Amino acid sequence: MQPANLPPPVFIARQPALKRLASSLLREPQIAVDTESNSLYAYRERVCLIQFSIPEGDFIVDPLALEDLSELRPVFCSETSEKIFHAAEYDLICMKRDFGFEFCNIFDTMLASRILGREECGLGSILETEYQVFLDKRYQRANWGQRPLPADLLAYARLDTHYLISLRNRLYGELEQSGRLPLALEDFSRTCQVNGRMNEIKPGDPWRINGAHDLPARNAAVLIELCRYRDGVASAADRPLFKVIGDKTLLAIATSCPRNENQLSRIPGMSRLQMERYGKDLLAAVQLGMKAPPAYPPRHARPDEMYLVRLDALRGWRKSIAQEMGVSSDVILPRDLLYSVAEQGPREVDELAEILSDVPWRMEKFGGQILQVVAECQVTRNFHR
Repeated sequence: MQPANLPPPVFIARQPALKRLASSLLREPQIAVDTESNSLYAYRERVCLIQFSIPEGDFIVDPLALEDLSELRPVFCSETSEKIFHAAEYDLICMKRDFGFEFCNIFDTMLASRILGREECGLGSILETEYQVFLDKRYQRANWGQRPLPADLLAYARLDTHYLISLRNRLYGELEQSGRLPLALEDFSRTCQVNGRMNEIKPGDPWRINGAHDLPARNAAVLIELCRYRDGVASAADRPLFKVIGDKTLLAIATSCPRNENQLSRIPGMSRLQMERYGKDLLAAVQLGMKAPPAYPPRHARPDEMYLVRLDALRGWRKSIAQEMGVSSDVILPRDLLYSVAEQGPREVDELAEILSDVPWRMEKFGGQILQVVAECQVTRNFHR
């Protein structure tokens, strides 16, 4: 159920209203934030809503109606106003990409829940448990780019932020009590550093498709042409790639290289509508690929043997500590830092401290153990020589 006594959220679609909102937000010590994007409905997704909640009320900003969102820039980079998200990383990536915002002083309720070892970290589950509020999962796949937005969608969007300040305060107390607040704070700080390019579309790139690396070189060249064709269609129609032709179907076409419409129509996943719209052009793309030079997947340098040994040992250590603390392994040492330590194999405290410079709590807590794991790998290697 959804609470029936909440006033409607304030919808912000004009510059003067945005300016007033930004001024109000800058005076708040805590601001709950969320975004909604249209990745399921557009070739290049866009942020379609930015939701804010403060004690005064809930506000929904419409980036599609506003020409300039720069009034919000000081809010997001303010050191005095804490921005509270749930699963902040993707929201930050999207806002950096679309608006060039920079971020400072965030609190992520999902990260906090994971650091506390909670089994259920999704916002829907937390709202049910903590506030007896049930989110309608149908709206998770809604088209947030449609205008006007139905009232039920706006009501759903506001619930993504309405309870976050209260939830943050509960989690903050638990983090303090558990002694894990410094760990959470360094992860919040690291989240602010994500870039806005992680989800750039790479037109014509077949190698991200599952199974592409297993294709013979001739068929891989066909897949490249098919990807180029699909990308052009999706871009022109402003549709996601999968809504033109799915990856599995594209791979099946490249595998069998049909020569006529009858053969193409028998490919798993090819619908009658797709045959009508794209059949002839797909066959033409197949022929282009057959005439193109063979294509080979990009080569990656073979990992160093000691890197693999250290990586395996560090993973085992991390898993053991995670079980003791009742958390997921990446809470102990995030993946990027795990790989960096395994690659560089630090032997001295200063060397490890440089790698873990963004996570001082982890360095102090686990630095000695990490150095011991790395040293033992070297001893084992020397023994087996």
